[in-house]
Parts: sequence; C-alpha cells; structure tokens
Amino acid sequence: MYEGVVQDLIDELGRLPGVGPKSAQRIAFHLLAADAADVARLAGVLTEVKSRVRFCAVCGNVAQEELCRVCRDPRRDPSVICVVEESKDVVAIEKTREFRGRYHVLGGAISPMEGIGPDDLRMRELLSRLSDGTVTETIIATDPNLEGEATATYLARLLKPMGIRVTRLASGLPVGGDLEYADEVTLGRAFAGRRSLDG
Repeated sequence: MYEGVVQDLIDELGRLPGVGPKSAQRIAFHLLAADAADVARLAGVLTEVKSRVRFCAVCGNVAQEELCRVCRDPRRDPSVICVVEESKDVVAIEKTREFRGRYHVLGGAISPMEGIGPDDLRMRELLSRLSDGTVTETIIATDPNLEGEATATYLARLLKPMGIRVTRLASGLPVGGDLEYADEVTLGRAFAGRRSLDG
C-alpha cells in the first residue's frame, strides 16, 4: 500500500481490462517518473476521447461524428452486413482489405455466465437495419469462442426466417481466440472462405 494519491492511481489503473496489480504499479511509477508534459498530454487525450468519441447511430462503431467513416462511405456495399462483437473487430477486418460491405457492432456477445443475453446487445438495431430488404447477406464474425459461437447460433436462428443469407467466417481462426489478435493473412483467408450457417 502506498500513500494517498499514488495508491488511488494504482487502484484506478488496476480497474483497466488486462491490467493486474503488478502492471498497475509499474504503469503508475512510469507515470510518476515521466515528464509532466507527457503526462498532461495523456490526460488531455483521455479527456478528449470521452468528450468527442461516440458510437455510430447506424452500426454502433466508434465515431467522432453521428456516423462512422464506414457508414459515411458511399463506396461500401449496403447489401452485405458483417456483424462483429466490438469496434476493435472492425479494425481487424478492415486491415485485411477483403470486405467492402458495412458493419454492425453488437457491443459484446451472449454470455449467460456474465448475465449478458440478447437483449443486452444491439440485436434490435440489427433487425431494424435488415427489415427494409436492402441487405441480402449477413456475415457473422463473432469471436470463435464459446460466447461468440452462442451468439452466432442465436443470430442464425433469428435471421434465417427473414430470407437473408447468413454466413459465418471460415475456420482458420483459433477456437478460443479473439479476432483482434489474428494476423491479416489468417483473417483474410477466413473471411474469403466463410460458410453458411444452418440455424
């Protein structure tokens, strides 16, 4: 235990995902030793991100305007929607340069163990986007883990009656992994070899 504000900093850093007590302590002491201008710049960026960044009104991706850059791009194919769990997955897929459609960010995956059900995700917004008949294919690109597979299966059963082709990214991605950690070649091959889901 450290005095006052130092311990408060360690505690706050330790609340970040993937940062344990030892890492929080290392980061805190790095910040204490850093130049004041560097720390001020970091604090400024953190404050600015919270005040300026929002979620796209259409797809749920991070954006600085009402619509994200993908939804604003008229060259994107509106007939294909790729459904992902988080905004970081959009970035991973964009790096492959294989996909020219639009996205829908669910904001997570179905996880009964964590109390997350379909109503806690952006499912209603997805159904609303699909209701006008523009979309002919929905690619489900949830993580290849238990929660991602449960979400994919739920979506396939939900969307099949709508007459929309429902596909899932092909194998090649490690089961139990996250899309953001896949390299571009593996993710690109998985995208090109996606398969239909029979829900």
